[in-house]
Amino acid sequence: MTELDSRYEAVRSRDARFDGEFFFAVTTTGIYCRPSCPAVTPKRSNVRFFATAAAAQGAGFRACRRCRPDAVPGSADWNVRADVVGRAMRLIGDGVVDREGVAGLAVRLGYSARQVQRQLTAELGAGPVALARAQRAHTARTLLQTTGLPVTEIAFASGFASVRQFNDTVRTVYAATPTELRAAVRGAPRTATPASGIPLRLAHRGPYPAGPVFDLLAREAVPGVEEVSGPPGARTYRRTLRLPYGTGIVAVDERAQEPGRATAVHPGGWLDARLSLTDPRDLTTAVQRLRRLFDLDADPYAVDERLGADPRLAPLVAARPGLRAPGAADPEEYAVRALVGPTAAAELVRAHGKALDAPAGTLTHLFPEPAALAAAPGPLGTLAAALADGAVRLDPGADRDDAQAALLALPGLDGRTVAAIRARALGDPDVAPPGTAVPDTWRPWRTYALHHLRAAEDLTP
Repeated sequence: MTELDSRYEAVRSRDARFDGEFFFAVTTTGIYCRPSCPAVTPKRSNVRFFATAAAAQGAGFRACRRCRPDAVPGSADWNVRADVVGRAMRLIGDGVVDREGVAGLAVRLGYSARQVQRQLTAELGAGPVALARAQRAHTARTLLQTTGLPVTEIAFASGFASVRQFNDTVRTVYAATPTELRAAVRGAPRTATPASGIPLRLAHRGPYPAGPVFDLLAREAVPGVEEVSGPPGARTYRRTLRLPYGTGIVAVDERAQEPGRATAVHPGGWLDARLSLTDPRDLTTAVQRLRRLFDLDADPYAVDERLGADPRLAPLVAARPGLRAPGAADPEEYAVRALVGPTAAAELVRAHGKALDAPAGTLTHLFPEPAALAAAPGPLGTLAAALADGAVRLDPGADRDDAQAALLALPGLDGRTVAAIRARALGDPDVAPPGTAVPDTWRPWRTYALHHLRAAEDLTP
């Protein structure tokens, strides 16, 4: 069976495990869908497959109104891969093309703009501009259908250069005008604003045991910047965010896993969130950073299949299928916190954190920027200075090996601290801290294996 035949079988069985991994389009209708679309399965001869939504849009197909393929989790490949395409996709997701253009993306990757265009087009069927355009369209739909913002404001908040470009893109992608797209969600309250909070559903594939993630966030919470409230199973995580155009406050609700649904055929689900922004242009970036923090683009099927084959891990995987490896909402912040520990981090917030213009309950500050800590004595000042001047890069497109080498070259950072930064701040799914007994058979998911061992309190140094 060829790869295309396997993909068609996934479409025929409406297999949600492949949502976000590829898209299919129907030539007779001009529509593209996610693999789990509930519509009648088209004939194989009428189906085309695409690696990205942008590629389907570029081929002239519009998004299905029934399965909303633009709302699927992102491909897990972009978290796993350390090559140029993987790094580029993480940067595009963070909004770099909208803020800095293709030239800025290329500089961050260390390639020419032409090379980046060629590699992305060859592998994904779309270049950086088309990929960013698809992302802007999704942001626009979210704002149109969840907020009461005027259409003109939404156009620029979504990253479009003009209202005309915004209108043309929405018509092309959704076969509807912005007004029609907004009216399509009947009875939905659209009183939300970026300041009062935009309601979001953060999609994930497969089972998602939220308890261990919220346990970890509760243990690590830094007062003034983060809080976890509510009883286990119904907790809310809240934190402040420093974003390119302003600040934000996010609240994410714990969603208890439904009994009997933690299986390989679990269709996935979402975490409910509310995002308050001082500038709506930060929506795309904020959402992507939350997705990294909660590890929402992971492929739990691939992880569980590999780790579940190990005799030591098999019962742990069976007990917690889909266990996630949380990342970081702000990589530079996490690096500082990993170095100094939670008590000292809270002191840094009180002494150097920037106070919010409008505190929200116990959330009063942003975590200090590296530049504000560069004069600190010892390893903290050295690390902060290296982050501030770019000697150490931890952004979504950073080369993980280069970042690790740069961190290890700094005085005061040991191997275990650097391993924690690589796993959390850089989102590497395959990290084994020095001195930890982790066999190579757990590759490329050693980070997840260690989370299973910690959850079971079975971590052996």
